[in-house]
Amino acid sequence: MNKAQLVEAIADKVGGRQQAADAVDAVLDAIVRAVCAGDRVSVTGFGSFEKVDRPARYARNPQTGERVRVKKTSVPRFRAGQGFKDLVAGTKKLPKGGEVAVKKAPKGSLSGGTAVKKAAAKKATAKKAAAKKTTAKKAVTAKKTTAAKKVTAKKTTAKKAATTAKKTVAKKTTAKKTVAKKTAPAKKAAAVKAPAKKTTARKTTAKKTTAKKK
Repeated sequence: MNKAQLVEAIADKVGGRQQAADAVDAVLDAIVRAVCAGDRVSVTGFGSFEKVDRPARYARNPQTGERVRVKKTSVPRFRAGQGFKDLVAGTKKLPKGGEVAVKKAPKGSLSGGTAVKKAAAKKATAKKAAAKKTTAKKAVTAKKTTAAKKVTAKKTTAKKAATTAKKTVAKKTTAKKTVAKKTAPAKKAAAVKAPAKKTTARKTTAKKTTAKKK
């Protein structure tokens, strides 16, 4: 039986050939993707599909008998379930048409099962851990940004204080120079007035000489 014949075999049960083809494609795609990802697909009463790793080994070429090294590889493996084995071996009879040939899935298996629940729990834990890491990174970035802003603010304040101090010193120096300039002319004026006393003394001597002659 090939794929087309399989689709024809289940077409009447699923409501048409197109629905049957879609169903077969969906089932096979899900199995292949799961096995490639390293998961084990188990169907109760039918069997399980899984990925098996084969180590590097030596094999013999059947045509030449030459010994050949085979690289490490991974292969899919199917293990038939006990119910499937019993039906094939003939220890159990196949039910008449229209009935399920393998055992029905136990209660709870279709809603997830232990393996699925564990996988979901692991995914949820990984998501929470990733969220925590993201939050921690954001907090560290915020702290660094705040610290950088504080340092920049301190530097700016220090520069402003230094500039203000320089301006104050410059103003004081200018004031001192102005006072010194004003004081210097006053001293020169006082120095110029001093010779007037000598002239007065000369006039007094002249008066005394005139008095003696008389």
